[in-house]
Amino acid sequence: MKKIERLISIVMILLQKDVVSASQFSSLFNVTKRTIQRDMETLGYASIPIYAVYGADGGYALMEEYKFDKRLLNNNDIENILVALGGFEQLITNQDIQTTIQKIKGMTIREFSPKLDLTFYEWPGRSQIKEDIDFIRQAIENHWLLTFAYVDQKGNKSNRVIEPYKIHLSEMHWYLVGYSLERKDYRTFKLTRILDIQRNGFFVPRSGSDEEVKKTIQHYEQQQLESVQLLIDVSVRDQFIERYGKNAITKQTTESYLVTIELPQNSYAYQFLAGFGNKIKIIKPRNFITSYVKFLEETVNLYK
Repeated sequence: MKKIERLISIVMILLQKDVVSASQFSSLFNVTKRTIQRDMETLGYASIPIYAVYGADGGYALMEEYKFDKRLLNNNDIENILVALGGFEQLITNQDIQTTIQKIKGMTIREFSPKLDLTFYEWPGRSQIKEDIDFIRQAIENHWLLTFAYVDQKGNKSNRVIEPYKIHLSEMHWYLVGYSLERKDYRTFKLTRILDIQRNGFFVPRSGSDEEVKKTIQHYEQQQLESVQLLIDVSVRDQFIERYGKNAITKQTTESYLVTIELPQNSYAYQFLAGFGNKIKIIKPRNFITSYVKFLEETVNLYK
């Protein structure tokens, strides 16, 4: 049974039963409990509301709000799932996902016309990212050890050997989270900086890896933040509102706005600001301005 067929079967079973244990799913599909756990994570990425039930009679369950007569989803629920899967399919091109969408469309009694639509631009570089994601997903499922060259912000290249555990999407950037044999610790790697990724044997998953991966992602995303004040041009106002909300924006003149936001002092924050060019000006704090200027100078020197 293909993974996508197993995912559909899991949803169908949970529509009919209150709670199903990982052992029951594992025995039914002849896969490991770890594979079932990954299946639940995949369904979660598609916004299907499955949750874990703890205790002696625990397992997995589907939110009651998404059940109809214990067997069927109503049309609104089906639309919600199709919208979520449609967005997921744009990011990860996969024939199995397209097949799943068609199967779920067949469950509705009226023509599918969602009230919410998702569109992700098909940038030329995304096709390569999708290939890497598909390869890494296989590596995670089959416990393949991976080797690749990694290029840092300054263009320095290093060779890595990684036990892959998770692919993480943060905003529109994809990351590989795994255990580095060189660093002897869990690390996060941006996919666009990975070169020549290859399979290099197998590994035995480490005890407690799930919790360590969660900690690694949280640490990466919750870096020390600095309160930064900017003066921005009216032409980029919408972009700041979308990212930080209307309360972060205060009108100064007909052509400018004052913005107060929290940013980490790292290259990703500097790249974000640099993308606006002369449309923004950092007002304070002084240490952030100094670090930002240094980043710009290093970037210019890098491409000389």
